Amino acid sequence: MKRINKMKNALKDGKLVLGTCIDSYSPAAVETAGLSGLDFVRIDTEYSWRRDDTLEHMIRAAVIAEVTPMIRVEKGNPYLISKVLQIGAGAILVSDIASVQEAMDVVNAAKFPPKGYRGMSGFSFSGGWGARSGPDWIEWSNTEILVGVMIENKEIVEQIDGVFAIEGLDYCLFGPSDYSMSIGLGSPQKNHPQVQEAIKKTVEAATKYGKAVAIGIGQPWDQEAQKYVDMGCRILELGHELGLLRSIWSSAASTIRQKIG
Repeated sequence: MKRINKMKNALKDGKLVLGTCIDSYSPAAVETAGLSGLDFVRIDTEYSWRRDDTLEHMIRAAVIAEVTPMIRVEKGNPYLISKVLQIGAGAILVSDIASVQEAMDVVNAAKFPPKGYRGMSGFSFSGGWGARSGPDWIEWSNTEILVGVMIENKEIVEQIDGVFAIEGLDYCLFGPSDYSMSIGLGSPQKNHPQVQEAIKKTVEAATKYGKAVAIGIGQPWDQEAQKYVDMGCRILELGHELGLLRSIWSSAASTIRQKIG
């Protein structure tokens, strides 16, 4: 499907890219995120996946609302990458990368030959069910779809220059929680000096090769955003939609009970 990749264009124009994570598997939540002015929605299939047509409906909602659907899949299965691209993902993200070769495998699985080894079939939503599956679609797929990996363990941070040197890799999402665990902190500690140093090292390598780093932020929004923008992060993920909803409801209920009884 030859369509505008809002996230890709924002990065190309040097703008700050904003998005959120959708946990509810609701197409309406995806549409709402797009209508709120966000650039992308991350739909996570690493920890949950209904294995039905729900993901397709969410991607159609993203197309309607003109927001880039970023789909996260687990590593080690190139066919999952192919499948989410066939149903219309505008960005992919693969978790738990531990080596430069694993990152390269992600790029190869996401690109059509000669840039990779993605299988060719235009009979999909992305290819317009064959109506738009010619050379232009192949070129669009190879150049407009964003390819990213998770940076979330000590091993990959030690190889970070090699990761960002890979042609065709566009961005990473740094995972402070898993990184905290990988260095033996025993719990997620995003603000721990060692975690912050790893984020800085990742951003420096990404900047060197013209790539982008994403990081999740929380409240206070402005302070968190400023901190990581100053560090060099170009993509900010504004929480998880159900977490934000829970926070609003919890705050409202607590306020009412305290003031009214």
